[in-house]
Amino acid sequence: MIRDSLILAKRSVVKMTRNPEQFIDVTLQPIILTVVFVFIFGGAIAGSTGAYVEFALPGIIVQTIMFTSLTIGVNLNTDIQKGIFDRFRSLPIARSAPLFGAVLGDIVRHSIAITVTLVFGAIIGFQFNTPWWHVAAAILLIIAFAVSLCWVSVLIGMLARSAGAVQGLSFLIVFPLTFGSSTFVPASTLPTWLQGWVAVNPVTHVIESMRGLLTGTTGVAGDTTTGQVLWVIASCIVLVGVFFPLATWAYRRKI
Repeated sequence: MIRDSLILAKRSVVKMTRNPEQFIDVTLQPIILTVVFVFIFGGAIAGSTGAYVEFALPGIIVQTIMFTSLTIGVNLNTDIQKGIFDRFRSLPIARSAPLFGAVLGDIVRHSIAITVTLVFGAIIGFQFNTPWWHVAAAILLIIAFAVSLCWVSVLIGMLARSAGAVQGLSFLIVFPLTFGSSTFVPASTLPTWLQGWVAVNPVTHVIESMRGLLTGTTGVAGDTTTGQVLWVIASCIVLVGVFFPLATWAYRRKI
């Protein structure tokens, strides 16, 4: 199954290279988001763009990964509607290989999005105030969270009747998670009733972990980077524990 999954992961990557527009959300989108929030809102929120890029860039990385991790459901649903999975069934490959191949292929997209955002951030003034292994740990952590989250999208992709429905349902999930967090402003500046949601929102802990690992400080008073990382690991375990069995059940029922 591993060999079949790697071959189909390569197919996903080749498919992306032949359709360069599929890279827009992992290349241009994070750059545009960074420019808009740092140069338009940065001065008003943090007093200067230099101070705000240190705060906002980890959140922009997480937001970008949140959106890209949910595209796998759209792609799987589209492939099923086009009958591509009917062809896979006729091949002498493991039944689950197309699913795991798609997940592995998406890791390439996540890596591109993170690299582009970090490089562009460094160009406009973001400073890494931690050792290189903290930066590497931040990249591995956000990819682990993206892979854990993708099973939610796989489940939706298997249950929804069209790719448009998958996209709509995915946005309903992503928007409250990303904007109801400390992505763009400190949680302490939000209304009291909203701070309760932000405190339990797993995306908040992913962002604060990234801030801690990339800049050396988190926005959570009284907690350390290690504490935030443990929150993220626990979130990944819950996501995989709940949604991986449901997604694979829906996949086997559909395929």
